[in-house]
Amino acid sequence: MRYATFGRTGLNLSKIAVGTWGIGGVGWGGQDEGDAIAAIHAMLDKGVNFIDTAPVYGFGAAEVLVGEAIAGRDRSQITIADKFGVTWPGGEGTGLVQNGSRENIMREIDLALSRIGTDYIDLYMQHWPDTDTKAPASETFGTLQELKEQGVIRHVGVSNSSVELIGAANEFTDIEFLQVQHSMLERGNEELMAWAKEHEIAVMAWAPLAAGMLTGKYRSQPSFAPDDWRTIFYPFFTEPAFTKAQEVLRVLDGIAAAHDAPVSAVAINWSAQHPLVSAALLGVRNQQQGEENAAALDWELAPEEFAASNAALEISS
Repeated sequence: MRYATFGRTGLNLSKIAVGTWGIGGVGWGGQDEGDAIAAIHAMLDKGVNFIDTAPVYGFGAAEVLVGEAIAGRDRSQITIADKFGVTWPGGEGTGLVQNGSRENIMREIDLALSRIGTDYIDLYMQHWPDTDTKAPASETFGTLQELKEQGVIRHVGVSNSSVELIGAANEFTDIEFLQVQHSMLERGNEELMAWAKEHEIAVMAWAPLAAGMLTGKYRSQPSFAPDDWRTIFYPFFTEPAFTKAQEVLRVLDGIAAAHDAPVSAVAINWSAQHPLVSAALLGVRNQQQGEENAAALDWELAPEEFAASNAALEISS
């Protein structure tokens, strides 16, 4: 496993983290709880010391599974990133509301601590900007600063945000990390990521495997259920993005064969070695996937392989 200092937090974290959106089950075709826990254990046992979750992943289910997976382990050796602000006030499965109010933050942090079975969260972030209740930055980030001073959370961050919103938040607390979508097939946030690096803000890349497209599993265009996140959230499975992704995969196939490794390992290394990425969040559904994710960092892309990968991205863009 490879580790690096996570921005200015001082945390020494693995370059990949356990991503738990999929194991929440909802919108991903369901999830066996035993497989989910085995998946997390597989990555932790291989040296990963970083887990990312959120209450909206399965409407609390992912946080509960994280708690079950870390039970009996040394909590001080596991960094947990969690989120707040995406709520479902009408009940599970109803419309989502983005809420950054103090009242909601206090409600969500209590639920998170209870579900996970811990008394603190290492990295706590606003999941999406508050476009619904429109709580001011002073309320949202002032509340987070209070929780930080109390030791309930240790570091504050934002997800899917902007330079302007980070600047407003910094008036009331110290934003130490940022989470954005980034992969070989989605590089639209690199300007923001470069700005974050200049300001010593750590960057967590979500969906580095492009919702599974960069595993090489999808060589013919799939058809997902209308409520599947791969249908709703990602363009990679429809044209013209699907054909462009296949062009990239053909280059990755050659690199993977040279290392006797799965295609996913090439994409994981590309993210882990990217100069703007502090840690890549890898979704995992079962023990085999967990072991393959961790094993990807047993080797590195050579400079010429990294360059060839980037050349393929330019050709397909």
